[in-house]
Amino acid sequence: MWKRGNKSKAWTGPQKNHVTVFITSLFLILVVLTISLRDHGNKITSSFGLVKQKWNSSMPQVQFHPTIEVLNGTELVWQIPDTPKAVIFVAHGCNGRSVNFWDRSSTCPNCIGLPEERLIVLNALARKFAVLTISSAARCWTFREEKFVVKDIIKQWVEKNRLQQFPLVALGASSGGYFISVLATELKFNSLTLMIAEGIFDKIHITGEYPPTLFVHMPKDLRRHTKINENLELLKNKGVDVAEIECMEFPLSPQILADRIQGIDQTVSAKLFELFQDKGFIDESGYMRNDGRATNWKKALRESRIHLPDQRLEQHIQEELNLAFAYHEMTSLHCEQIFEWFESHMS
Repeated sequence: MWKRGNKSKAWTGPQKNHVTVFITSLFLILVVLTISLRDHGNKITSSFGLVKQKWNSSMPQVQFHPTIEVLNGTELVWQIPDTPKAVIFVAHGCNGRSVNFWDRSSTCPNCIGLPEERLIVLNALARKFAVLTISSAARCWTFREEKFVVKDIIKQWVEKNRLQQFPLVALGASSGGYFISVLATELKFNSLTLMIAEGIFDKIHITGEYPPTLFVHMPKDLRRHTKINENLELLKNKGVDVAEIECMEFPLSPQILADRIQGIDQTVSAKLFELFQDKGFIDESGYMRNDGRATNWKKALRESRIHLPDQRLEQHIQEELNLAFAYHEMTSLHCEQIFEWFESHMS
């Protein structure tokens, strides 16, 4: 090893030994850090770089053309790509609906297209997954009779569209995550993704036949984080393949809302960022000081001179602020890892 100076010379003797030990130790530390960040017991930790995925440039070859229908009194919205290779059922959280996952269009005039939901569907369609979304009967999913209703709807829909030969997977967020953890005892899934939900594993009988389960969660929610750790061990001890993805907070920037929300341009995005700075909703590094739900940003917006092109975009902004704080929100940021998980359990 050489160092710069007036003259260069080789290090020898004890000095060389000390440097060798230092370099070896440094290398081992870097290896440990890399493993812990990349795959620590099937754990993936998020990075800010994932947030740069844009709403309009991620899957340019995919177009929404959903079908909306009512089956047995239940609202469904779905789309089947050309040459599908799998089927995914996606369950919303409390206060959600199936229309949240799809852009408004002539075939779905009441669709909302929330930013994270729509990106999950776009990723699924890009990977040739037929996507089925179903609205819960009440504000949140229930876990008794409703699981049989949804089981029958999924089976009827799959048979009607001749998709029986394809693997069936499920993704549920919050209440939807609890719901699919129970539904998986009645309907055979190849694998599951539970998002910001620990599941209801203390109330169901688990065997080694239970589907491989990926937990996508936000460790800032300490109570849920603790419960997920317990359920990871419970499932693992039952012989179930499990993994987790930890989603961390990330800073806002002047362009981030334009990047992630359809209908917000760069000018409005920058003005909103400046408003959040002026009101102290974000710190000097751009991080949210509180969850979006606990931030009085809507009142500040109405008192400002900023005009949204559509007032309904407040719901979209709210979702992104919640996501940035990383306590409890649906997220599309790890779609690549989520769909790799599904695809690795399709045989």
